[in-house]
Amino acid sequence: MAAVSATNPAFTQQAAHAQRRSVSEADSLGPDPQLVAEMKHEINALVQEVTLLAGQDISPDAFYSGFLTRIVSAMAAAGGAVWVPGDNGAWKLQYQINLAQTGTEATPRSRSRHGQLIRGVAASGQAQIVQPSSGPATETGAGNPTELLLILAPFVLEDETQGIVEIFQRPGGAPSAQRGYLRFLAQMADLICAYVKSRRLRQLEETQQLWRQLEGLLTAINHGLDLRQTAYAIVNEGRRLIGCDRLTLAISYGNHCRIEAVSGLDTLDRRASELQGLARLATAVVRTGEPIWSDGSDDFPPQIQVPLQAYIDRSHARLVGVLPLVNASGAAAANDGSGAGGKAATPIGVVIIEQFREGDVTETIRMRSQAVAKHSAQSLANSLEHSSLFLLPLWKALGKVTWLFRGSGLVKTVLTLATIGGIVAALIAVPTNFEIQARGKLQPSLRAEIFAPLDGLVSNVLVEHGQIVEPGAVLAQLTNTDLDIQLAAVLGRQTTNRERLEAVERVLLDNRGAAARLSAVEENRLSGEMLQLHQEAQNIDRELALLREKQRQLTVVANERGQVVTWKVRDLLLKRPVSRGQGLMTLANPDGPWELELFLPERRLTHLLRAQSGGAAVEATFILSSHPGQTFRGTVAEIEQTAEVRGEEGNTVLVRVSVDKASLPQLHDQTTVTAKLNSGRTSIGYAWFCDLIETVQSKVLFWLPS
Repeated sequence: MAAVSATNPAFTQQAAHAQRRSVSEADSLGPDPQLVAEMKHEINALVQEVTLLAGQDISPDAFYSGFLTRIVSAMAAAGGAVWVPGDNGAWKLQYQINLAQTGTEATPRSRSRHGQLIRGVAASGQAQIVQPSSGPATETGAGNPTELLLILAPFVLEDETQGIVEIFQRPGGAPSAQRGYLRFLAQMADLICAYVKSRRLRQLEETQQLWRQLEGLLTAINHGLDLRQTAYAIVNEGRRLIGCDRLTLAISYGNHCRIEAVSGLDTLDRRASELQGLARLATAVVRTGEPIWSDGSDDFPPQIQVPLQAYIDRSHARLVGVLPLVNASGAAAANDGSGAGGKAATPIGVVIIEQFREGDVTETIRMRSQAVAKHSAQSLANSLEHSSLFLLPLWKALGKVTWLFRGSGLVKTVLTLATIGGIVAALIAVPTNFEIQARGKLQPSLRAEIFAPLDGLVSNVLVEHGQIVEPGAVLAQLTNTDLDIQLAAVLGRQTTNRERLEAVERVLLDNRGAAARLSAVEENRLSGEMLQLHQEAQNIDRELALLREKQRQLTVVANERGQVVTWKVRDLLLKRPVSRGQGLMTLANPDGPWELELFLPERRLTHLLRAQSGGAAVEATFILSSHPGQTFRGTVAEIEQTAEVRGEEGNTVLVRVSVDKASLPQLHDQTTVTAKLNSGRTSIGYAWFCDLIETVQSKVLFWLPS
């Protein structure tokens, strides 16, 4: 890996300059408080940058590049390196800065001593400082072969060393400075552990997602024996599993293949030139029985190359993979029937994988494509076998109904039909109440969401769940370091301005008491400067007023009386950073009115509006989850004018129902309720089979020609 330089030269110069100033001033006058504050600020900024970098989903090379560049710059070091475990117990270089200039790779002896030093630090799991040109007398022992100070810190996760950060520092620093370097690097190594842990979690999530996708594929393709359903399940679920841009299924019929399904398409136009070219390519691959992968630069036999190139020129696909689908049971039967010299079964079709953005055939795509082809072949073979039976559904239906018209079965059939007719007439003629079911929750009508007024850190939470608070009560206290820094800076400017103003006024006052001390020009300049300082003082006062108002807003107070209904509000907020406008907690007034908030399915909205248009109040009957044996009543107060998707409920309309609080048992906020809304009178058949009737109207009758 080539040596690189720091990506932030300004930060490097600041760190080096600060280091030189600290050494010189420590030798003469002792530590400068302002210098110490600046260095702390720079270190805090560096820690924040590295923390943000560790939380990003980036490759190890990108992370270690940003991490090591910042560390080397902050420490004003000569270089650095990150070592990670390799094969057979060796340690390999992950990233480096100026490693070639340090001398560790100058000779085989120095390389060996440095390698043993790395292995020793990894085995101990402790950060170390190794002085320049130090080590045992033996040539094979671990040591520092360079003229630089080596600072090494392992990053350990779950008692296992994941790697080592090595910094090449210039010698000559005081022992206290060296110990400071060691502590700083050890703390930075802990941040690498956070990156390694988050990367492991992401890898586990990807593996779990792969298993879920494979389970979804197997469930979908084995759900039934319908050929069309199986074909579309293969291409849609298979495309998700492979991660390709498009997946196509072609089935072999005799000497040619026909495109049966394409991912993302509900219907196919097989006369399209692109699908015809894809069918010719599938036919050629089925005849060879061998899978192909092409990124446009491969050379195949003419019977494959000609249709492949023609299709690529038409579709502009950067990657095309064609995998034959071979029924494993069919191949085994063919081999058993022909003895040891039997040939493999002919493919029943192919799956075609296409990528339009990337042309690399990765191992992941190959592995997942083979899994899709293997599992799809058996399901497709079963569907083809089932669909090939001549008039199978008709024969099954006829076999079940012929006994109804034989002998005594005829009387039973007539009686059954008469009974069914009577039931149908009753369903049409008998009226009943049409009740719409909806689920929701019981809650106080008066609720208030408490939001964060500014960005900050929650330093204190003064309320608990269930606590009643009065208007003006302090709910939480926020802190904002940036605001404190701004306020301190403005106060410093105010002090400086006041001192300068007093000095100018004193000079002008002294000038009036003596004869011609200042010239007219100088007096005019000082008078103008005094006016400018007065104006600046006014600006500073206004700025201080704004900052103090922001500081006042960091104290979150209740605007009205209410009860804290947020569960474990202290654990949820304490010592957590919040952003402006972020919800902190919810206050509800349990002493005020209560209401039901129901989520009505959108398809039932018409019935409710029709009942409400009659002028009478729409009654609601509901039960509480906490009291399933009791029934309560209320009236519809408001119907929301927009429908929204709300979780498992689907597309719903919000309906508010007013209730009598005195008739309810002990009230708890957000209690789940199941309600029935009385939407007028209708036939008992419509009330029972409303879903079926509406489905037929929308899915069948709507599409019939008028």
